[in-house]
Amino acid sequence: MSGKLWLSAPHMGGDELTLVQEAFASGWLSTVGPQLDAFEAELGDLAGAHCCALASGTAAIHLGLRLLGIGPGDEVLVPTLTFVASVNPLRYLAATPVFVDSERDTWNLDPDQVEHALRTRPKVKAIEVVHLYGQSAQLDPILALGERYGVPVFEDAAEALGTQYRGRQVGAFGHAGAFSFNGNKIITCTSGGALVSKNEALIREARNLAQQAREPGIAYEHSRLVYNYRLSNVLAAGGRGQLRVLEERVAQRRANAEYYEQAFADIPGIRRMPQHPEGRHTNWLSVFLLDEKTLGIGRDAVIEALFAANIDARPVWKPMHLQPLYSDAPRLTMHVSEDLFRRGICLPSSSFLRPTDLDRVVEVVRDLVVSR
Repeated sequence: MSGKLWLSAPHMGGDELTLVQEAFASGWLSTVGPQLDAFEAELGDLAGAHCCALASGTAAIHLGLRLLGIGPGDEVLVPTLTFVASVNPLRYLAATPVFVDSERDTWNLDPDQVEHALRTRPKVKAIEVVHLYGQSAQLDPILALGERYGVPVFEDAAEALGTQYRGRQVGAFGHAGAFSFNGNKIITCTSGGALVSKNEALIREARNLAQQAREPGIAYEHSRLVYNYRLSNVLAAGGRGQLRVLEERVAQRRANAEYYEQAFADIPGIRRMPQHPEGRHTNWLSVFLLDEKTLGIGRDAVIEALFAANIDARPVWKPMHLQPLYSDAPRLTMHVSEDLFRRGICLPSSSFLRPTDLDRVVEVVRDLVVSR
């Protein structure tokens, strides 16, 4: 059997090792140093915002929501179709997620439901947008609603480095946003994340809260319970190398999805995730919808066949309102997200895949569905 094809594996660009060696040689190995400063500056330039590099995307969401004033008893609108890390920080802050359905055009937060929730739920104190699988949400109507109702908009862009909305990198359209550099993301520091905002004071305070909030003076004096959330100088060095090849990685991921789409074009019942014209979808993951009635076979059977061929594949995210952890959370109607979960499949998407690798995936799927 051929080697394992993973869903989304790290892909080094060439400069990472040199920059990491520079970090070691400098002696700056912890959560301060020139590589960290440079990484924040370079990422900030990309996002058009100020930047604080952190230990994870989850840390960035947690810290960002705290800095937007979210606390006990507050409600936050958040899409149900997302990874659990979008939602857990709300519970860290003793806030309540209110789950909102997806809209069909982008699979992201439905602005109509957001408006309904803002009209009817006076405890809503923020809107958390998730840019799913590298596709931007429709930000203009959501930002307009946030302004009309006086609630901040936070962008979870953990899956969306390189994603654009109206020609600009997502993440800092709202009041603040988060990125992730986990090993499966489009670029990686091996782990890590970042908080970005156009509000310089917010990012300055984020750095303070992420480093135990030591008070001024020679003594180690602390008056607030905060966090140890900063990214290390060594990991930031690797991130700088990865940033240098971001555009190449975006092109490679998009090419993967287009290859699959063309290979399945003659099969009714297999359809690619929408590519909304107002943004640039990175296709961090190549995601497709399968129509069981047309194909004569369900999504899970396709995944099992791929597993048997040593190929990784996954369903789309299981909606949060279907998770035991959040079964008691308030929600709106959930028709779209439940349908996407039932039929959606994520195919191998690593940016180093060759045509022969992609053909392995295509052959398994075609053999399974065409033979029926």
